[in-house]
Amino acid sequence: MASIPANPYEVLGVSNHASLIEIKSAYRELAKKHHPDAGGNEEKILLINAAWEILKDADHRKEYDRRINETPFFKKEAKQREVRNTRASVAAKVAQGQAAAADNAIAIWLEQVYLPIDRLIGQIINPFSAELKALSADPYDDYLMDSFCYFIENSKKKMLKIKKIYSSIPTPQSASGFSLSLYHCLSQVEDALNELERYTMGYVDDYLHDGQEMLRTAKQWRLRLKEERVKLIII
Repeated sequence: MASIPANPYEVLGVSNHASLIEIKSAYRELAKKHHPDAGGNEEKILLINAAWEILKDADHRKEYDRRINETPFFKKEAKQREVRNTRASVAAKVAQGQAAAADNAIAIWLEQVYLPIDRLIGQIINPFSAELKALSADPYDDYLMDSFCYFIENSKKKMLKIKKIYSSIPTPQSASGFSLSLYHCLSQVEDALNELERYTMGYVDDYLHDGQEMLRTAKQWRLRLKEERVKLIII
């Protein structure tokens, strides 16, 4: 078994009497916190992984404990180390509880706010091209224009529902940046619908063009949000 440049118990912040479940829980929290994709330190994650490799295997752990206990220096410092490990274990459990609560708050917010809003946004953005194509056959045809106006009116009703959902639950602090991006996406959709409505009132092409561009921008925001969502909770 290869040695590591640090005490694996201290690296993971657990007691040397910790159970495998406690060790695994501490490892998961530290790996999530220090993962390079989450802005963590690469050297730190290497230490964490190395410590886990030793402590997750019963034989490796037993061999490590045997070697350490046979070292005079560690015999002398055993009591102090145990106190430090106990304190660290308590602190780790508190941190784990706080992290779990934060993850749970984000999961609830995603389920009850973001996902319903995303579905409604899709119901506005996705049919737009087909609606516009149908209208372009003859913008002055009353039936086609009425159909396009109905699409806009129905989309505005969806926006009212979206606003209600958006304000229904406070945004978790760790998701504030994501929520701001969602707000920008919604603003683009709302402004686009207003521009398209102005077009239907006077056939001014500038309004139609601006509305199209705003919906295109909103679509890009929506795609970025889908990518950012996976970073909110690292499992």
